[in-house]
Amino acid sequence: MNLFWYTQLTRLILPLFFLRLWWRGRQQPGYRLHWLERLGHYPRPRTESRPLIWLHAVSVGETRAALPLLRSLAEQYPDHAFLLTHTTPTGRETARAEVPPGIQRVYLPYDLPGAVRRFLETFTPTLGFLLETELWPRLIHECHHRHIPLVLANARLSERSARRYALFPTLTRTLLNQLSLIAAQSRADAQRFEALGAPPVELMGNLKFDAPPPCAHDAAFQQIRQMIGENRPVWIAASTREGEEELLLKHLGSLLTPPCLLVLAPRHPQRFDAVAALLEEHHIPYQRRSAQRPLSAETTVLLGDSMGEMYTWYRLAQYALIGGTLLPLGGQNLLEALSVGCPVLLGPHTFNFAEASSAAVACGAARQFFTLDELPRLVREFLENPTLCRSMGEQGRSFVERHRGATATLLGLVRKLVH
Repeated sequence: MNLFWYTQLTRLILPLFFLRLWWRGRQQPGYRLHWLERLGHYPRPRTESRPLIWLHAVSVGETRAALPLLRSLAEQYPDHAFLLTHTTPTGRETARAEVPPGIQRVYLPYDLPGAVRRFLETFTPTLGFLLETELWPRLIHECHHRHIPLVLANARLSERSARRYALFPTLTRTLLNQLSLIAAQSRADAQRFEALGAPPVELMGNLKFDAPPPCAHDAAFQQIRQMIGENRPVWIAASTREGEEELLLKHLGSLLTPPCLLVLAPRHPQRFDAVAALLEEHHIPYQRRSAQRPLSAETTVLLGDSMGEMYTWYRLAQYALIGGTLLPLGGQNLLEALSVGCPVLLGPHTFNFAEASSAAVACGAARQFFTLDELPRLVREFLENPTLCRSMGEQGRSFVERHRGATATLLGLVRKLVH
């Protein structure tokens, strides 16, 4: 496949993109807002003359990873303006609460010629950053054609994704060579990019080690601590995905007894009601975080139906089971938990954070299981050994601290591209 056929295919399935936005908007209304931005139409043109640096962060995790980079760029280049783009409403909402004032936030348009050109002509960036694996062929081509340096930062590429890109060798090689810089999280990521035809890839580490806690973290902690009470052992199943809650209830139902409290925090807000229905189906005493009332002694599950409070849950919890690892989904970010001293349990599927996961296990900050039959034993061991949890938590803090510095490394790599 070349760029021409990629573009024709994207045009053909464009109606499906909007159908998906409408469908997801049934439970998450943010998906039904700002549709014109997804076609490159923005409410007002950019009028200021300062050069603009643009960062693209898809959703919540990428947005939080982008924050230390954005703040450092703003400090180092005070004469520049900044733009942050997103794909999901949760990412956009995270940015609203966390980014410095004066930084505009919009959706990145779909990868079509007209939409991409309107975006670039509206904002006229002089430098762009795509975070992690955001390889959009039309966008990269247009930036290359307009001599806009484009950096793939915090780049990661799992073996599974590398195999998919290898199915389109010409298109993949072309777009990788049109990037001005690829800065990878690990040597393994760099090798996979280079095997697909990329020029030599730089190493920078992982921006997520540098991500700060959200601004409202302390206030939320006090509020939720009061809601739960002081003496209940708390653990969290964090950022769980569809199908995982059912597995947890099946294998851990006998352990859901007072005074222990499980915080069940689904990753996607549109699933909050479905998870509540699942708890009712299993006759499990639960309460919703959104109810904002003290927990009764009989409550065994607190449904974390809120956004932006994951750091708070981790700080409250004795340990965390990281979602996305029970099923072959690759896992969610474990570094947030480790940074506040919360040890983690990982299922067998950690390919999205393979290097960080294996390193955390090796240093004693995490445990990993490979069959669900092991899970009840590990959960019971953690619940009965708070001293073990505290020891592992300290290892986690040290692990994160040792790996900070990706932001500074990236700033050094891109200095020659800023103008």
